[in-house]
Amino acid sequence: MYFIVSLHLVNKSLMKKILYSKYDKTKIGTLPRIIFEGRIVVVVTAKEAEKAVEFLLTQNIIGIDTETRPSFKKGRVNQVALLQVATHDVCFLFRLNLIGMTTAVKRLLEDTKVPKIGLSLHDDLMMLSKRGDFNRGNFIDLQDKVKEIGVEDMSLQKLFANFFGQRISKRDQLSNWEADVLSDKQKIYASTDAWTCILLYEELMRLEQTGDYELIKVEHEVQKDTVTEGKG
Repeated sequence: MYFIVSLHLVNKSLMKKILYSKYDKTKIGTLPRIIFEGRIVVVVTAKEAEKAVEFLLTQNIIGIDTETRPSFKKGRVNQVALLQVATHDVCFLFRLNLIGMTTAVKRLLEDTKVPKIGLSLHDDLMMLSKRGDFNRGNFIDLQDKVKEIGVEDMSLQKLFANFFGQRISKRDQLSNWEADVLSDKQKIYASTDAWTCILLYEELMRLEQTGDYELIKVEHEVQKDTVTEGKG
């Protein structure tokens, strides 16, 4: 009887998700890539923005991110060009460089009911405020949430690799977000970033509620392989 109980406890422990306080970035390139495969809607007029926001404010949760055209001149910072807002199966790409801070976009950002999940939101919201003033609504920053369970990494790519064992490509991050027409690669990149914020938050909530994880404390940037690595 003692053996059976002990074996049950061991099996239960092995089923827990293994997380690292710091994820080994050298492993990210070997992971399978994840991309958003839902519907992508590019918003280029104020009327389209109004329709998109009406839909988004009916959702239980949304993911949010921004993109800015990179500047290669010292001291020059461009304004936010794109606001991407995703549900589980659709992502709206608001081209702010074309439509600006419309009344509808402002209403979305000021909404206090629908949780808006993002990463490093202080920076995103500060940049968005330069497009137009607004009162910040209900935003949840993943960087704050992961600290609560002992994860120290702050980048979306590392966090997703840590929690899901999948790779978010950052290849198109420094592309021209003010281009006349966004490429398919840009659309997928932008949508994936917003969508994966939802997945991370929901997994964080699940793990906090169930305690179904084991955190391995890593003192250095790159950890040694362990017997339990990769489980979960």
